[in-house]
Amino acid sequence: MAARRISSLLTRSLSVSSSSVSTSLFSSLGKNSGRNGIGKRFSTAAALEDLIVPPVQIAYTQNLIDGKFVDAASGKTFPTYDPRTGDVIANVAEGDAEDIDRAVAAARKAFDEGPWPKMTPYERSRIMLRFADLVEKHSEELAALETWNNGKPHEQSAKSELPMFIRLFHYYAGWADKIHGLTVPADGPHHVQTLHEPIGVAGQIIPWNFPLIMFAWKVGPALACGNTIVLKTAEQTPLTALYVAKLFHEAGLPPGVLNVVSGYGPTAGAALASHMDVDKIVLELAAKSNLKPVTLELGGKSPFIICEDADVDKAVELAHFALFFNQGQCCCAGSRTFVHERVYDEFLEKAKARALRRVVGDPFRKGVEQGPQIDTEQFEKVLRYIRAGIESNATLECGGDRLGTKGYFVQPTVFSNVMDDMLIAKDEIFGPVQSILKFKDIDEVIRRANNTRYGLAAGVFTKSVETANTLTRALRAGTVWVNCFDVFDAAIPFGGYKMSGIGREKGIYSLHNYLQVKAVVTPLKNPAWL
Repeated sequence: MAARRISSLLTRSLSVSSSSVSTSLFSSLGKNSGRNGIGKRFSTAAALEDLIVPPVQIAYTQNLIDGKFVDAASGKTFPTYDPRTGDVIANVAEGDAEDIDRAVAAARKAFDEGPWPKMTPYERSRIMLRFADLVEKHSEELAALETWNNGKPHEQSAKSELPMFIRLFHYYAGWADKIHGLTVPADGPHHVQTLHEPIGVAGQIIPWNFPLIMFAWKVGPALACGNTIVLKTAEQTPLTALYVAKLFHEAGLPPGVLNVVSGYGPTAGAALASHMDVDKIVLELAAKSNLKPVTLELGGKSPFIICEDADVDKAVELAHFALFFNQGQCCCAGSRTFVHERVYDEFLEKAKARALRRVVGDPFRKGVEQGPQIDTEQFEKVLRYIRAGIESNATLECGGDRLGTKGYFVQPTVFSNVMDDMLIAKDEIFGPVQSILKFKDIDEVIRRANNTRYGLAAGVFTKSVETANTLTRALRAGTVWVNCFDVFDAAIPFGGYKMSGIGREKGIYSLHNYLQVKAVVTPLKNPAWL
């Protein structure tokens, strides 16, 4: 019950009027941080070289196949790193095509011959609930491991993401025994019913920016529907998925139902996506194999629109959170900050001041708002985009460089005078870089906000219900947050328009991804009624 109470905070509004801001618990983590004075270049919690030793041991580094931890078939391992330093945390089994073959064979056998699909939905639900209880019991170790391997603030991992993870599995456990078909009236003497059946073996590839949350988004609905799974972790962040998969088996999950393989995209990922015995997976390689159905959540370049009636102080804080949360490594980040010309100058000065107050440092230290980027590749990518912004004559208001000499820390960066055709306004940077653009009226900002290949999310900040209604219907995005941002709830669907993806995660819509619908038609002889 404690986990339920904590996780309910994730989506609770901080206000009740349309004129004020509401956020998820994510945004509350750093609200009182960084008040060290605007005069400093940037706030830091402590010297970046003075790092806290993570309070957790690495327990699981092998692939989990058919209920057992095993080495890679090749015997190879690959390093996983601490993004605070670039040092190796552990060497993890490097799965490739042979390991995927073994994992798929285990999942296929578990689906075709094992107890999981034949188990009553209630019993599946009980196993998922036992798993959630075990995660809560081990939440301290998991939060530390998530921060160590990913670099996100420990307060975020412990106070937001672990409670949300637990809540998601409670939610999907609740759905397990409520999945059913329909009785359909027909134009003749026939009894027609639909059955909702598990799709089979689901292949799942999770990203590195939210390893645990993405595990829950994908594994939860697939298991609730009675499927079996082969999951490939991101090579940057394999550790927490292996840990929680072990807990799932402790909860009573039968062998072969959940298999976890770590490895690289071109080898293990490609083998999973193109495997002929996988029934559900991702896009291009799926079309080249057996036309398996697809669910795909991709990137975004989400507009955050601040209207002329906005409370500027609240708008600055929410826009800052919308962009900088999770080191800017968020697919739905509000990375195009559109500000009405009447409040632009005031907003800009306050946004710059807020970025300068942002606390960057060891993510294990209390009060730190921003840790390092995930790895050297992402770190260098962010710095390249910053250079591109400078070269395109956007105004660099603050930041623009690395912070410290060790690890992958980037200064919180703000650009003004950003034009729509600049790379920093078009491409997904996936880092702590805020691009501020000016607009004159609603029609203009609708046109500019929609002028992108992405359509994952959008934010609107206004006191006017009419303006909010106009924008929410006009913006071509899968989620529109009004006077809030990054409010995630287990029941709220998430996914994008255009190049931002196919299908929806979370909520009842996510169950559709893992079910087949079968029509069963039986003739009726002398029916009393039709």
